[in-house]
Amino acid sequence: MAGIYIHIPFCRRKCHYCNFFSLASEKLKVPFIAALKKEIELTRAYLGGEPVNTIYFGGGTPSVYEPAVLQEILELLISSPSPVKEGNEQREITLELNPEDVTESYVDALKKTWFNRFSLGIQSFFDEDLVSLNRSHSAEQAKKAVALLLQAGYDNISIDLIYGIPTSTPERWMKNLETAFSLGVPHISAYALTVEAKTPLAWMIGKQKMPPVSDEMQVDQFKTLMIETLQNGYLQYEISNFCKPGRHAVHNTSYWNGIPYLGLGPSAHSYDGTSRRWNISNLSKYIEGVENGERLFEEETLTAEQKYNEYVMTSLRTMWGCELERKIYELRITNYELIKPRADAFVLEGLLRKHDGVYFLTDEGKLFADRIASELFI
Repeated sequence: MAGIYIHIPFCRRKCHYCNFFSLASEKLKVPFIAALKKEIELTRAYLGGEPVNTIYFGGGTPSVYEPAVLQEILELLISSPSPVKEGNEQREITLELNPEDVTESYVDALKKTWFNRFSLGIQSFFDEDLVSLNRSHSAEQAKKAVALLLQAGYDNISIDLIYGIPTSTPERWMKNLETAFSLGVPHISAYALTVEAKTPLAWMIGKQKMPPVSDEMQVDQFKTLMIETLQNGYLQYEISNFCKPGRHAVHNTSYWNGIPYLGLGPSAHSYDGTSRRWNISNLSKYIEGVENGERLFEEETLTAEQKYNEYVMTSLRTMWGCELERKIYELRITNYELIKPRADAFVLEGLLRKHDGVYFLTDEGKLFADRIASELFI
């Protein structure tokens, strides 16, 4: 089963920390939808007839569009008259929402669409944190958005939180988690605030207009996150993702499992099992290219070593772990004898554990996931 990702490149304002391709302007909203519809037609053959199991609208801010417009895109993507797959199981169809867009009328309009999972970019339940990040919603709007979706009968809801915000405190982070638990959402994604080059956040820290991000604070808040989610019945099925049993994000899990997917929209990535391609990160050129019947993208055919490295990087972050020996045998890579001692050394350090040939990060190891993965790369 394959997946489809649609990148909506519009935002009402740019968050200070964001380095995703998005524009704080909506002047090309109408021509973008026309181009997106044409790109769908141009890419019909990309997945080779593989049934589509998940669809994810991300961005940017997909909720800048009315639900009826997004439903038109869904109906183009799904050829069957209803969003079901074999066995009458429902596809996972996710829409990212900004809390301020979730009004009673917007939720009423969502009921006429096929969306059945929602991801809310909340980040914090404290207005001071939200202002420092240049978010466009308030803490009260965030709580109300979750309540409106639940009242409408939607129970497959994920919220995003950010830890390590300079304006945060241990007490405030704990309160964020307690609020999330009290709302009853089955899925939480929590990310460390990252200072990306050429973002307003990097500029403000460089000019001492905002305190630097504290590594110590991030470690402490991440440890609190792991403890509190576990005590409240959430599984840490990926380093940044926590869910009630059986409520993991199917779409994102497919990325980590190397399942093919098609990316649509400017800057979107695609993977067919052999190569990766990524669309141009320029909205005007994207629209012009598609209008001329041409998709503007770069492409890379992956070597066996690159496939192995990607597998290590993603699988090690999950609760399902990393089967180094199986993957090396599958990809016919010859230098396993160089890699296994490195993995076993991390076991001795207490950063990995091994069970039935599968390596897993320990809680301590999760603090060093990137370094551990890089040490196991070819």
